[in-house]
Amino acid sequence: MSAKLYVGGLPYAATESQLTTLFAEHGTVESARIVADKFTGQSRGFGFVEMSSTEEAQAAITALNGSQMDGRSLTVNEAKPMEPRSGGAGRFSSGPKRSRY
Repeated sequence: MSAKLYVGGLPYAATESQLTTLFAEHGTVESARIVADKFTGQSRGFGFVEMSSTEEAQAAITALNGSQMDGRSLTVNEAKPMEPRSGGAGRFSSGPKRSRY
């Protein structure tokens, strides 16, 4: 069973290939993805790595959490499931409509 890891504190110039290489030292990497801003394409400084087993994932966490990559301290831990987003009550909420007239 694979295990997904969150990796924070990535240098903005880091590539998915570098991320794969870094984690491959601790086990089999099934996927590595760096999250980018959808408008600019610029890295957001974090990503996700999927390891082939929970044992390899734990070894990567132990070895890499707090380590340095290009002068930045990495945060590596088990990824939590994404929580559902609520619509919020912003300017264009779906609340009751009032007529201006």
